[in-house]
Amino acid sequence: MCGLAGYLGHPSADGGGLDVLQRMIHTLAHRGPDGYGFHVEPGVGLAHARLSIIDLATGDQPIHNPARSVWTVFNGEIFNFVELRARLEAQGHVFYTRSDTEVIVHLYDRYGDRFVEHLNGQFAIALWDGARRRLVLARDRAGIRPLYWTRARGTLWFASETKALFAALPERARLSVAGVMQAFSYWAPLDPDTAWEDVHTLPPGHVLAVEDDGTQTLTRYWDWTFPVAAQSRSTRFASIEQAAGELRERLVDAVRLQLRADVPVGAYLSGGLDSSGIVALIRGFTDTPVRTFSVAFDQPEFDESAHQQAMVRHLGTDHSTLRISPREIGRAFPRLVAHAETPVLRTAAVPLMLLADSVRAHGYTVVLTGEGADEVFGGYDLFKEAKVRRFWARQPDSKMRPKLLSRLYGYLENSPAANPAFAASFFGQGREHLDRAIFAHVPRWTTSQRAFAFLAPELRAQAAQWDALAFAESRLPANILDWAPLSRDQYVEAKTLLAGYLLATQGDRVAMAGSIEGRYPYLDHTLIEWANTLPPSWKIRGLTEKHILRLALGDLLPADIARRTKQPYRAPDSASFFEAGQPLDYVGDLFAADNLRASGMFDVEATTRLFAKARAGRAIGFADNQAFVGVLSTLLLLRNHALAA
Repeated sequence: MCGLAGYLGHPSADGGGLDVLQRMIHTLAHRGPDGYGFHVEPGVGLAHARLSIIDLATGDQPIHNPARSVWTVFNGEIFNFVELRARLEAQGHVFYTRSDTEVIVHLYDRYGDRFVEHLNGQFAIALWDGARRRLVLARDRAGIRPLYWTRARGTLWFASETKALFAALPERARLSVAGVMQAFSYWAPLDPDTAWEDVHTLPPGHVLAVEDDGTQTLTRYWDWTFPVAAQSRSTRFASIEQAAGELRERLVDAVRLQLRADVPVGAYLSGGLDSSGIVALIRGFTDTPVRTFSVAFDQPEFDESAHQQAMVRHLGTDHSTLRISPREIGRAFPRLVAHAETPVLRTAAVPLMLLADSVRAHGYTVVLTGEGADEVFGGYDLFKEAKVRRFWARQPDSKMRPKLLSRLYGYLENSPAANPAFAASFFGQGREHLDRAIFAHVPRWTTSQRAFAFLAPELRAQAAQWDALAFAESRLPANILDWAPLSRDQYVEAKTLLAGYLLATQGDRVAMAGSIEGRYPYLDHTLIEWANTLPPSWKIRGLTEKHILRLALGDLLPADIARRTKQPYRAPDSASFFEAGQPLDYVGDLFAADNLRASGMFDVEATTRLFAKARAGRAIGFADNQAFVGVLSTLLLLRNHALAA
């Protein structure tokens, strides 16, 4: 794992670029604490901050091709670099390092911009072709590693995080109202949008090429795709058991590939099926010693330590548990927001950031995690909820069908399904959108958008004119309605919550805050492609989620883990910011009326009422908690940059 930054153009009046590159890359020291590297020539500059994981001795970047005409800086890992290198050497290529990075320049020499199609990995790449005077930016298929860019002062700038852009362009540190509204709807802005005006992401699975004459070409090289609904029930397998056997083999291959490193590799253990399965595969099918880490809470609603300890006993791993209190979450929240660089609606990322610190303190810099299994194999309550809502919509007057919703969200103290009347009202939202691709997500987004009520009046009016459902649909494939309903739901989830929030705020950013690298075997792109061809009923059987994954992993796990219903990872939210009824100092300061007024973002009276409700411990529902955390994180962003929107 690393950080990168650079420019194409002329960063200063005298044309000198090293100073500005140093300012940019030094903001990413947490991503690469093991050293810096630079390549500067007229009109272009590349910078790199390194976290040493593969080829510790000779893997410093930038890396060049034999002719020294192609240079690259790279954030991430190419897991299949061993096989790629062997193939390239057989074709006559000569390497000067043992690093995975060097395969990039050789693949580019041979295949041009299609080099990315050969990579199995998680990556953000900047490549300079000096002979043709062109810049190529590329991002991995699932969006695991970030890459931002903007144009300013006649120059294109790019970096792993926006703080590096702002080190060169402080005027760009200006919140985007549109980006905030997206965050308050989907939990994160949708690629290529960000929370910052005129700052863009390179979307997952894309390559951006910038030619010498300034021409830009954005090319999608990969996407989540599914068969049309009429074909989604067919399969080449004789039975689901046969398919589960192949799934086991594919998971073993993905885990083995992602264990490649020249440093010790650990694993996160949440106590659920996904992470437990990864640890069991490491333990049973590799020679790698298993070192595991987990988070625990004092509050039973959030705590999964009993299940974690069951797995530790079952596999005999060397395990460390970090117990987190609400007080620690509240006090660490400003640090999270500084790393996330976007409004956040939940505190769940904070314990993971603190866990990353602990992992690093134990001498580990790489961990495997279970992220992605829910998106790939249909694991979320949202998918089951949508299945029930579609079933209910076929007989909207039925009294029995909505009762199926009571089987969901049993892990919540204040479940929206607990009260039948409330459940009918809550889950009945959006039934008029039954035939739209965003149908499954309407209740979640509607709940999140209740935060709009706390925007300043002029912004609230702007939000009222914005159609979040239509906006999200505009980013979807033209043929998505040809897919089975679950396939549509999976795609929307992959492009919103997974890429925008889970892999960013709750993944890359919190891991790199502690200078560790997270790896995600369930997001191996060949595994995603294979899983997307499976019949939807093999993923969700009745209301049992991830059915085929349970079959593939069941004999490796304790029975109660294999059968356990999905419990999403969560943490205490608004309660974390008050102690004995008193707000933490920074929270009280940010919610002071003068600060709210000066922000230009929020309605003083409405936001003050929300603050009082949270202070009194009455903000117990999803909407109030998300609104409070969203407002607080936005106020922190404004304070960090001392600029209003």
